[in-house]
Amino acid sequence: MRQLQGHLCTIAMSLAVICSGHATPLVEPTLHIKPAVSGAGHVALTLDACGGQTDTRILSALVENKIPATIFVTGIWLKRNAAAVAIMRAHPDLFELENHGGRHIPAVDTPQKIYGIRSAGSPDAVLAEVESGAAALVRTGEPAPKWFRGATAEYSPSAIAMIRKLGFKIAGFSINGDGGSLLGAKEAAKRIAAAKDGDVIIAHINQPTHAAGEGVVQGLLALKDRGMIFVRLDDADGTGDHGTTD
Repeated sequence: MRQLQGHLCTIAMSLAVICSGHATPLVEPTLHIKPAVSGAGHVALTLDACGGQTDTRILSALVENKIPATIFVTGIWLKRNAAAVAIMRAHPDLFELENHGGRHIPAVDTPQKIYGIRSAGSPDAVLAEVESGAAALVRTGEPAPKWFRGATAEYSPSAIAMIRKLGFKIAGFSINGDGGSLLGAKEAAKRIAAAKDGDVIIAHINQPTHAAGEGVVQGLLALKDRGMIFVRLDDADGTGDHGTTD
C-alpha cells in the first residue's frame, strides 16, 4: 500500500511540474533608448524580416530618406532575399542586421503555441534557434550579431536567461507599429507617427502585399518631418526590462 501511495505521489508531483512548466507566464519585454539631450529627440526603428519576401516600399523609403534601421533577419529570410541583403550591405551607414533566429521559432522552452506558432519547446531547441540564426548572418559576411529578437517577441523567463548567457541582448520595443503587419495603413501610420523621444519601434519588412507597409512609410516620414532622429540599436544606449539588456 505504501509503495502504491509513494508511486501515486511521484506521478502527482511529476504532473505538477509539467503543468507548472506549461503555465509559466511568458513576457513581452519592452526596450527604450536613452532620450536625446537636445532637439526633437531620437527613436530606434527595428524591422523584423521573418520569412517571405521584402517590402520594397519600406526598403526604398529608408534608402531614399537616409533613415537608419536595425533589421532582425531569420535564416529563412536571408536565403530568399539576396537582392535586399545586397542593398542593405551597400548602405552600412543605414542598416544594422541582427538575429531573428534560424527558423522563426518562438524562444520559449516549454511546448506551447504563441499566436499559432509552435514554440521551441525545450532549452536545447531555444539554443539551436538562436545559434543557427547567428550562424546564418555570419555566413553572409555580416559581423556576428549582438542583438536577438525571437519570433512573436515573447519569451519564457528561463529562455531569456539562456540567451543572455550566449552574449546576446534581447530586443524588446515600446511601440508596436504595425500589429504584426496586420494593421491597416492608417492605423500603422498613426502609431508610428506618435513615437516619442526614446521609443523603440517594431514593424515588419517582409510583407509586401500588406497594407501596413504603406502606413509604416507614412509614419516614418511624419517623424522625419517633425525632426526626429533615427538611430540603430548598436548606436544607442538601450535599456530593457526582464533582464534582457543588463
